Amino acid sequence: MLQTLRRIIQEVNAAKDLQQALRIIVQRVQKEMAVDVCSIYLAHNTTRELVLMATEGLNPESVGKVRLTWDQGLVGLVAERAEPVNKDDAPNHPRYLYFPETGEERYHAFLGVPIIHHRTIHGVLVVQSRESVRFDEDAVTFLVTIAAQLAGAIAHAEASGDIDVLLRQGQLVDHRPLQGLSGAPGVAIGTIVVLNTSTDIESVPDLLVDDSAAELKQFRAAVRAVRKDISDMLKRLHATMPASDSALFEAYLLMLEEGSLIDDTVKRIKAGSWAASALRETVLEHVRVFDQMEDAYLRERAQDIRDLGRRVLEHLLGEERKPLEYPKNTVLVSEEVTASMLAEVPPKRLAGVVSMRGSRTSHTAILARALGVPAVMGVVDLPLSKVHGREIIADGYSGRVYINPSKDIRREYKRLQKEEAELTAELQALRSLPAETPDGLRVPLYANTGLVSDIRPSLNSGAEGVGLYRTEFPFMIRDRFPGEEEQLDVYRQVLESFAPRPVTMRTLDVGGDKALPYFPIKEDNPFLGWRGIRITLDHPEIFLTQIRAMLRANAGIGNLNLLLPMISNLSQVDESMALIRRACDELREEGMNVSLPRVGVMIEVPAAVFQADRLASRVDFLSIGTNDLTQYLLAVDRNNARVAELFDSLHPAVLKALVKVVDGANKYGKPVSVCGEMAGDPAAAVLLLGMGIDSLSMSASSLPRVKWAIRSITRKKAQALLGEVLQMEEPQQVRARLNQALDEAGLGGLIRAGK
Repeated sequence: MLQTLRRIIQEVNAAKDLQQALRIIVQRVQKEMAVDVCSIYLAHNTTRELVLMATEGLNPESVGKVRLTWDQGLVGLVAERAEPVNKDDAPNHPRYLYFPETGEERYHAFLGVPIIHHRTIHGVLVVQSRESVRFDEDAVTFLVTIAAQLAGAIAHAEASGDIDVLLRQGQLVDHRPLQGLSGAPGVAIGTIVVLNTSTDIESVPDLLVDDSAAELKQFRAAVRAVRKDISDMLKRLHATMPASDSALFEAYLLMLEEGSLIDDTVKRIKAGSWAASALRETVLEHVRVFDQMEDAYLRERAQDIRDLGRRVLEHLLGEERKPLEYPKNTVLVSEEVTASMLAEVPPKRLAGVVSMRGSRTSHTAILARALGVPAVMGVVDLPLSKVHGREIIADGYSGRVYINPSKDIRREYKRLQKEEAELTAELQALRSLPAETPDGLRVPLYANTGLVSDIRPSLNSGAEGVGLYRTEFPFMIRDRFPGEEEQLDVYRQVLESFAPRPVTMRTLDVGGDKALPYFPIKEDNPFLGWRGIRITLDHPEIFLTQIRAMLRANAGIGNLNLLLPMISNLSQVDESMALIRRACDELREEGMNVSLPRVGVMIEVPAAVFQADRLASRVDFLSIGTNDLTQYLLAVDRNNARVAELFDSLHPAVLKALVKVVDGANKYGKPVSVCGEMAGDPAAAVLLLGMGIDSLSMSASSLPRVKWAIRSITRKKAQALLGEVLQMEEPQQVRARLNQALDEAGLGGLIRAGK
């Protein structure tokens, strides 16, 4: 049976289109199961109808003509229940529905299984036999497995528009969106240009060479060529955006200077490796480190390494890119859209970006937001081979993507585009205004960042400081721990850029699934492993060096706040504070004028929630990391597509946990901030306002919308709204009530896009 399944699945995957895949299924299943009939019905979820689209055994002329609703027939019963229906005498069942044109009155045994993809019914797969026998368990599981494979093919066909050709035979057209992640806000309507990365760095073979000097010369020439390419991109970007906003390409150039990426490749070449294979090993070594990280912001840096590696490899192998035609309103689509791909499109022609990989923390999304271009990331079901040149709508708010949208959908999104343009103009006027409620409560809004190149966009957004500065990046890009002086330079630059506004720097949060290349850690369950404060307390020499660098960087500026990550025990705070005081004392003994900064604790794990009051008694402030806290409270890996929909910071359990943290901090008069994605959600920000959260920290692009929400709703109204939603049982109910409240407050523009 397993060999049969594999053979059928291989044939289906190799089918040129959905019609051929359906024919293969009905023909092979009928033969392998020795049944008289095998049929496939496709579903329309809006009208809840099913149409016969392929059959082996029934009258072929009935294909495209037989239609039934979900409350009709045994086929409808399968769709209605979303589970198999197995009957030995179908004609005598009360749900049996007779269609004369099919000739099915001769068949008694009936087995139907639903075709389900991401909880959506896409159709029903049916087998029938003349004999009045019940299909055994092996037959049921075989058909369920086939249906599961067919579901993916149908989903891809719907995305590419191929399914429309089939469904029109039954006058049944469906335009379901593909679901991705919001990368940059806005709505893009345009023409798809698919970019394929022809150079696969992982497939480069191992070769040894005799002339290492020649290989080294070729490698350095390739690096120079890529540096020139990137410099040219920078020049093009300068014409459409401030130089500071395109600073991430400066980071690309720095990575191509003498450093671990270049030095490690040079070492491998000198050891006798072919330049291409030496580059491959170095790039993949760096990529593996970043890919293993839990922190989405840092994990996305692997994309930058791959992109640079591919570009250098193209020059090494002498490959030339064919110039592409970019039509007006180009929507760039690829398996992995990189920042450099985006920069190659003429800015006036770029309407949007859709990537099968990545998230809002990737450089592509960051650059898209800086350019004001909508972006949707992580669209895993996108059929790349079939969508080039087709019309597309990319909703950067909801993460939905429509290929060949209907007239009604296009008309609605045209309206949303107009509203978005008006909203953007209104938000721009708020940039210099404070986030203050109508009843006079001021709520500071800060930016989350982790790269020096993010400083200028954060300042331009109107951020009043940095609520979370991730310090991991300098540790990731080296082949050793950075020294005190190296860290000092980075921290000083950040503190000076924002002075006198506060900057909250999180101490090193690596370990477990965020292993450094020179400090590898292997664990069975990295989410619950050796990471954050656990590793730095076990290695005080690392912690002390970082604290000394931060304290020195803060000398004469005085805007530093320290934040301790992954705290789960009170003793960890006590040990950390002892080390911070020790570092301060040592520096003073060395004659440096340093002072103790404010120190806070991140509330990321349930244990910290239930000790919030005791933690508040030991530190100056609490900062809630809602991403990790939600993940741990709900036992949901937010990066796992299969369960990602269960990740919701508006879950009642999460809301009650946040209230408990605020109550605990209030006992000791300590402020509480929120630095997770929840802070950047205007609807959620209203609830946080009602809870008494003192400040919010978010991505720079989210700040104007959150500010608008805060300036429009009084604290009293927010508190009343909080009281309402705390009585609710489902996150969907909470979201609906919050959206209603925003609409009532005249903030419908924040929620309508992508409805």
